[in-house]
Amino acid sequence: MKDQRISRALIIMVFGTFFGLLCSTLMNIALPTFMEAFKISAGRVQWVMNGYMLVNALMIPVSSYLIKRFSFRRLFIIFAGVFLVGTVFGALATNFSFLVCARMVQAIGAGMMMPLVNVLAIRYAVPGKKGRIMGVIGLAFNCAPILGPAVSGFLLNYLSWRYLFILIIPFAVLTLALSFFFLPYIPHNESPRFNVVGLILITVGLWSLLMGLSNVSNYQLASFNVAGYVAIGLVALGLYVINQRHSDHQLINFRIFRHKQFVLATVINMLITATMYGNAILIPLLVQIVLGKGTVTSAITVLPGAILTGLLSTTSGRFYDIYPIKWLVGAGLVIDIIGTTFQAVIGADSTILMITIFQTVRQFGLVTMLIPLQTQALSLLPNDIVPDAVATFNTLRQIAASFGTALIVAVVGIVNNLLHCQSSHLGIQTGFAFCLLLLLASLVLSRQLYHKIIHQK
Repeated sequence: MKDQRISRALIIMVFGTFFGLLCSTLMNIALPTFMEAFKISAGRVQWVMNGYMLVNALMIPVSSYLIKRFSFRRLFIIFAGVFLVGTVFGALATNFSFLVCARMVQAIGAGMMMPLVNVLAIRYAVPGKKGRIMGVIGLAFNCAPILGPAVSGFLLNYLSWRYLFILIIPFAVLTLALSFFFLPYIPHNESPRFNVVGLILITVGLWSLLMGLSNVSNYQLASFNVAGYVAIGLVALGLYVINQRHSDHQLINFRIFRHKQFVLATVINMLITATMYGNAILIPLLVQIVLGKGTVTSAITVLPGAILTGLLSTTSGRFYDIYPIKWLVGAGLVIDIIGTTFQAVIGADSTILMITIFQTVRQFGLVTMLIPLQTQALSLLPNDIVPDAVATFNTLRQIAASFGTALIVAVVGIVNNLLHCQSSHLGIQTGFAFCLLLLLASLVLSRQLYHKIIHQK
């Protein structure tokens, strides 16, 4: 980095963001536990995850305005505190509604911390070193969500579900303390206006779409619970686009979509992210429900891949500074496709060892390309629109995570309903096959990526 103060700030912010992202998948393996503890249905328990990811996604576009309006120090301290409050509330929850609200408060804090890290890195990284810096950030952005199920699997085997929150509290307190004493003041010189109507429209649109997609496996496609919510969502998002195009204070600067490489890298990242988070659901379903194994076994199947992701994240970032982006993403996708093909073809007939190997192969492919894709999307842009680009990239990433998960679970549910069996291995394998289709589409799109270093203005 250009300045030691910025380097120190980035380390602290990456540390805090890691635990915010860990929480995005920490509850995956705990869903059956919540169903038993609160006596709720599978449809309702999904909101532990969906509520978190949706609020997280909605917070990210707000970050574009806040980063322009307030200092990095003030924003990170405030939202690290919000994340801590949500974590404490989660540990104290006495009913399911309170638990979901606590998760949403957590998501408000985590949703703001993520773009702060990206903007700081892209703005202040030394030219030619952006890939390496983004690789460091990848430890939080890509390793934490994969590590979440492994951590929760071990915890739930020995402790109460409350420890999924209690575990995070000391790290959240440490992040807040370090931020207060060591984060430097980085000045800003903008006073933008906030588009309240735009936020309302995108909130209604995304919430309605997610509700509709989440109901696919439980209701008729023509019912209001599916088609009605989807229609409302599409209309609201259409009005949001119209509002943004005619507003002089956009929630997100639409100029970023004029940059083809940003759009291309973002779309590919969305498709890959959907498979990554969908896989985080499919593996526990396969291991715990179809094969009848415990949470520790489920954790063991994803642990090697999570460790590999952590070890190689910084390396893949450095590769961006050396090798063409098309090579990196193409190689990563081919590896990911090989692992996913084995999951889809063999699936429930696998041993635990085979499932672990397939998942580790997938993670090796993912870690090879996710950081380079993120760097490609952001590093070729002018500095004045980087905050908007970061907000958009992370918003779409979280939307892909929540909607991709909903779609993949819906595919599994539809197949299970057709077979009149809620734990069919064919449903799980169909979910893996759907992931494979998304990866093949990504491979086709990746051929249009190109590597180009420019001087930002």
